[in-house]
Amino acid sequence: MFHRVATRPLLAAFCLMGGALLGPGAHAAGPPPHSRDGVEFMSGGIGQDQARLMEEQAPHWPATLEFAVQDHGHSAFAANVHVTVRQAGHDEPVLRNVTAEGPFLMARLAPGHYEVEATLAGQTLRRTLTVQSGKPSRALFLWPAGTDMGAPS
Repeated sequence: MFHRVATRPLLAAFCLMGGALLGPGAHAAGPPPHSRDGVEFMSGGIGQDQARLMEEQAPHWPATLEFAVQDHGHSAFAANVHVTVRQAGHDEPVLRNVTAEGPFLMARLAPGHYEVEATLAGQTLRRTLTVQSGKPSRALFLWPAGTDMGAPS
């Protein structure tokens, strides 16, 4: 006499256990840090899990830049923003033409005053940013509604 084993319930249970063993962090891979012009930075935040991860990491970075486009009373995250950071009063950038791959760009800037330019779809916004030792700083770049996020920057 042969016994049939119900394989589908076993397979489903195995898949569920595998997911539980990997945990929720297994699905949200953080973007890798980069270095340019001697400044370490990380950009990303595409998707809910990565956006949450970037928000959690922001307090550990001296500077966080956030990019969005107004959209009928709400804001839509922006990506592929070209960013240049200069120390206030200096012409030479400390971070030159970095492309933010998502709505967040975090940088390990030294304490000081900075001028930040962010360009999306040919429209450049400028903000000043003050970085203090041990205190994270943040700047929001909010483009007007109708900005074409698909247009080249």
